[in-house]
Amino acid sequence: MRRSIVLSLAMLALATSARAADGLETPSVPVVTVTASANANVANDRLQAWLRAEAENASPAAAANDVNARVAKAVARVKALPALTVQTSGYTTQQVADRGRPVRWRVAQTVSIEGSDFASIATLVTQLQDEDGLLLSGLTFAVSESKRRETEDALTQQALAAWRTRAQNAARGLGFGAWRPGRVTVSTNDFSRPQPMYRGGVAAMAAPPAPVPLEAGATDVTVTVTGDAVLDTARTPAPNAAR
Repeated sequence: MRRSIVLSLAMLALATSARAADGLETPSVPVVTVTASANANVANDRLQAWLRAEAENASPAAAANDVNARVAKAVARVKALPALTVQTSGYTTQQVADRGRPVRWRVAQTVSIEGSDFASIATLVTQLQDEDGLLLSGLTFAVSESKRRETEDALTQQALAAWRTRAQNAARGLGFGAWRPGRVTVSTNDFSRPQPMYRGGVAAMAAPPAPVPLEAGATDVTVTVTGDAVLDTARTPAPNAAR
């Protein structure tokens, strides 16, 4: 019995090899990879501004007290405007030793202001520079999370419809009468908003700054669909095939 089973397996292996040699093996399922995208230019509706308070003094405590007082005043100003949010970050204390100058201490802290009321932020930034001696590190516009999510949901449907059309056209072009979706991925062009780079040194203003000019602009939001269209193994004759 054992010898009979081994012989049968050997004959099956030989038959399979013969079918492969004759090109009769079962073909793999044909797949074509298709990509489609949908894009929208969305007006920015959020503004974030970074300002920093800096002070230098032979006494680290004196420098810290100066910065702390100006930051506390700035935070109170922002909190008085309910439509804006404020956050502090980047508190640093550094010893500065330049040749020919006494050793001193430099203290700095960053204040971030964010909101959708551009006019209020522009006015506030100008006041913080003029009246409180803060320095503007940077401004950036962006699309709010809710608006971006709403836009991406609409673009996803557009991208999927375009993907289905391309998959159908690819199947027809390759001579297949039917197809079905395989593995499909949907991706967006999400990105991290830039953070300002801190550069050491205390800058003195010779004159009050002019009002901050603002132009919100827009952001490109893109949704991309990439996936496999699994083609039906029953091919249809090509339109111009010889009879």
